[in-house]
Amino acid sequence: MNFYRLSVGERTACMRALAIEALKRWGTAEQEPEIIKLRENAVFKVQGPDGAPAALRVHRHGYHTDAELTSELAWMAALREAGIGVPGILRSRSGALFETVKHESVPEPRQVDLLEWFEGQSLGSVEDGLSSAVTDVADTFTKFGTLAARLHNHAVAWPLPAGFTRHAWDVDGLTGEEPFWGRFWELGGLSTSQRTLIEAARDRTQRDLIAYGQRPQTYGLIHADFNLDNILIDGAEVRLVDFDDAGFGWHLFDLATVSFFLRGQAEFDLVRRSVIDGYRRERPLSDEQLEAMPLFNLVRGFTYLGWVHTRHETRTAQVIEPAAIALVCKLADDYMAGDSNAG
Repeated sequence: MNFYRLSVGERTACMRALAIEALKRWGTAEQEPEIIKLRENAVFKVQGPDGAPAALRVHRHGYHTDAELTSELAWMAALREAGIGVPGILRSRSGALFETVKHESVPEPRQVDLLEWFEGQSLGSVEDGLSSAVTDVADTFTKFGTLAARLHNHAVAWPLPAGFTRHAWDVDGLTGEEPFWGRFWELGGLSTSQRTLIEAARDRTQRDLIAYGQRPQTYGLIHADFNLDNILIDGAEVRLVDFDDAGFGWHLFDLATVSFFLRGQAEFDLVRRSVIDGYRRERPLSDEQLEAMPLFNLVRGFTYLGWVHTRHETRTAQVIEPAAIALVCKLADDYMAGDSNAG
């Protein structure tokens, strides 16, 4: 049996079996975990040790070392302690932040953690755009911008614990020979002319990122996945989940993410302005800094092409590939032409 060629339903059943095995490490009641998301990680809604809802994550094999996952959870715990709206970590019975669990239905041992459950609805999804749950776009995204700025402020001031290690969304991680999410210029869906454009834009953005530099005011620990489905709204409160891709990178790279797949939609400009307005309430962000946004929009786009290229077994990759290619090629055309409206 090739696990990675199973249908979504079959893989979900295998992951659920591993999740049930993992819950023994937390001493929970017998239960049938409810699948919430199956992409790289499998996320289940479960009943935690205290009987309250919790989110159990079965991690993708080989994506993070134990030290990297420990670092992710340590930052989340510090953010939570600082009053920033991220989930708390529920330690296992052994006191561990996560456990490594095996089950015969899954080919490799998997890291598993258990997080506080957040009520509310996501702001949308990559596939479907903005959710109907967002009734006041300006207010919601202004609040999110403020949350993003508080997260960046925390990262700048937080002394990294001994042994802290995470990947980097730096020049090499975005445009090097082995980008963190894959060699995006080799995506099979690119035509010859599109590949030529992307390769030229890769060379240009690599030079521009080097020139932009890594200053403490603009580069540091970031969430790196401000996609709509990772931002939750619950009444008047906006919260953030899924730190799986968190690492070191540019703050503008973080901000490029939230509205990326809203381009061409009516809400795009309002979302972008609102995020910036909210961000500026907590952290400086000058118009001069924002002049670099086209650069970070484009390299954000590169990462999505790489993600589709290396995760083509997922439904999301299959659904978004044509639109992602068209969007990134448009951004690359504009960037190479020096179009300031590409931001």
